[in-house]
Amino acid sequence: MLTIRLNSPVPLGDQIVTGLRQLIAAEHLRPGDELPPVRQLAADLGINLNTVARAYRELEQDGLVSTGRGRGTRVTADRIPPLSRPEGGRAEVIDRLRAALAEAKLAGLTEEEVTSIVRQLMSGFWRSSPGVGKE
Repeated sequence: MLTIRLNSPVPLGDQIVTGLRQLIAAEHLRPGDELPPVRQLAADLGINLNTVARAYRELEQDGLVSTGRGRGTRVTADRIPPLSRPEGGRAEVIDRLRAALAEAKLAGLTEEEVTSIVRQLMSGFWRSSPGVGKE
């Protein structure tokens, strides 16, 4: 299930892209699965449809989905490609972690709670399939 946080410092479009990437990585969305139409997802999330359209375009540019007139938007990738900047992959991961930590702080989590959550997720992640750890 895709969820976004309207009060997050992370832009809504980035939240959509990240959420769908995670669903694909965790194999909750598989090749051939259809994503909701842009208008429907925008209405369901209560956000502007242009934000959803931009997110879908980014996913298409990354090779994760394809959009066809009359066919909708479907998952095409069976795995998540490497980070967009191989030479800067580490920096990209750090940026994403910083954004996640900012969200945790805004949510009122303590440093100890975040550390515990991260350890739990990492433990499950390294034992599971490549992609995202299961909660």
